[in-house]
Amino acid sequence: MAVRLSKVMSCTNNRNKQYSGRVTQYVIPSCMVAAMGGFLFGYDLGISGGVTSMEPFLKKFFPEVYRRMKEDTNISNYCKYDSMLLTLFTSSLYIAGLVASFFASSLTSRFGRRPSIFIGGATFLAGTALGAAAANIYMLIFGRVLLGVGVGFANQAVPLYLSEMAPAKYRGALANGFHLCVNLGILSANLINFGTEKTKGGSGWRISLAMGAVPALVLTTGSFFLSETPNSLIQRGVDPQNAKFVLQRVRGTTDVQAELDDLIKANSTSKTLNHHSFPLITQRKYRPQFVMSIAIPFFQQVTGINVIAFYAPLLFRTIGLGESASLFSSVLTGLVGTCSICITILTVDEIGRRALFMIGGILMFIPQITVGAIMAYKLGDHTELMTKGYSYSVLVLICMYVCGFAISWGPLAWLVPSEIFPLEIRSIGQSINVAVGFIFTFLVAQTFLAMLCHLKAGIFFFFGGWVFVMTGFVYFLLPETKNVPIEKMDMIWRQHWFWKRFVGEEESV
Repeated sequence: MAVRLSKVMSCTNNRNKQYSGRVTQYVIPSCMVAAMGGFLFGYDLGISGGVTSMEPFLKKFFPEVYRRMKEDTNISNYCKYDSMLLTLFTSSLYIAGLVASFFASSLTSRFGRRPSIFIGGATFLAGTALGAAAANIYMLIFGRVLLGVGVGFANQAVPLYLSEMAPAKYRGALANGFHLCVNLGILSANLINFGTEKTKGGSGWRISLAMGAVPALVLTTGSFFLSETPNSLIQRGVDPQNAKFVLQRVRGTTDVQAELDDLIKANSTSKTLNHHSFPLITQRKYRPQFVMSIAIPFFQQVTGINVIAFYAPLLFRTIGLGESASLFSSVLTGLVGTCSICITILTVDEIGRRALFMIGGILMFIPQITVGAIMAYKLGDHTELMTKGYSYSVLVLICMYVCGFAISWGPLAWLVPSEIFPLEIRSIGQSINVAVGFIFTFLVAQTFLAMLCHLKAGIFFFFGGWVFVMTGFVYFLLPETKNVPIEKMDMIWRQHWFWKRFVGEEESV
């Protein structure tokens, strides 16, 4: 009994260990610049859905979809936008991002986080230029591929950079800056789409695509002024004194020896292993992290959020709203998402990750089931579209759903993977996380319009079912990670009722 009590007390003391330091004036601007990588991702999510609902864009690049929308009265309301070429415009980015994320993993590990951030911004900048100048579908798709490469590198490096720069006590708030920027990017894109829709000459879509160059330029130029993280410096064999100097600067104190010693110890452990090797993360002792690196990004995509991010304007047009009203409705959902993420930033380090996952799951499940029921009842295949009353009811429910996602699976699906990997598998773990996300983002983006055509209102029951499953997964299998130092994260698995059978129970010290 005494031995068991000693183990428990040791676990508790280690778990609550806090290093010296605070959020400094050096950390905040560095994290703000790095988080612009999230803005790029969000801007692309929002902009693609808006331009695909603009009639001049459809008429130029997707004339068959435009003809069905305007002239074909025999086709189902759910099938007017079903086009593999149209979905390829959206989803091609994510195949490119998937491939790029594997190259980014090696580069991020060997050369640091900054080079990947720079490559992400520069490649995205090239993609916006090509897309805005597109004269045919081939230029348009190739521009999307370049955007995907940029997003792949940024999504690999930025979450790691933010988690490693932030003090453990405030890691949740600062790391969630990435998803705040994703939501700001979506909101900005929706506002720009709404403003450019009525541009004379039908060139509004070109302006929308070109404006992505602004955040890309900020990220590209800003990367030259970023400091490399202390974790990365030690990992790449830089003199520990240099790493100590950087650590003192970012923590705002000279009392950093305890944190530095843990970083060096973690690096020494990783040096005995091949941390570029995929088989390493599949070892039994890394089973929890490996499962989470796959399950969390998978569940994030099957929430159905990208149905809203990619195709909200088309969805709103399907239920009966006009072109301008559909774009404005997307602005409203973007605003709800941005405001909701602020709630997470303020509370994630107080009430924890698990509680937000639970609350968000409930706020997503109820609206999805209700929207599915309304659409099944009021929107037939060839009947008149919904009345405005029902259409606006669907809009309110979708806003509730977006709120639930923005306080849970939106930011936390990036935060939790970025903080749970030990140093020796951190780069490959993040690469798997990003790659799985891209795979299922591509699948959802490529198949949604076809699924809407075949499943009709049932598509909302499909995604609602997944939300129920993933909420249960978090409740039973995801331990709390708030306030745990990133180099001491292995303790949470040793104390967990299920995962301790793989990694072993915590021993007394």
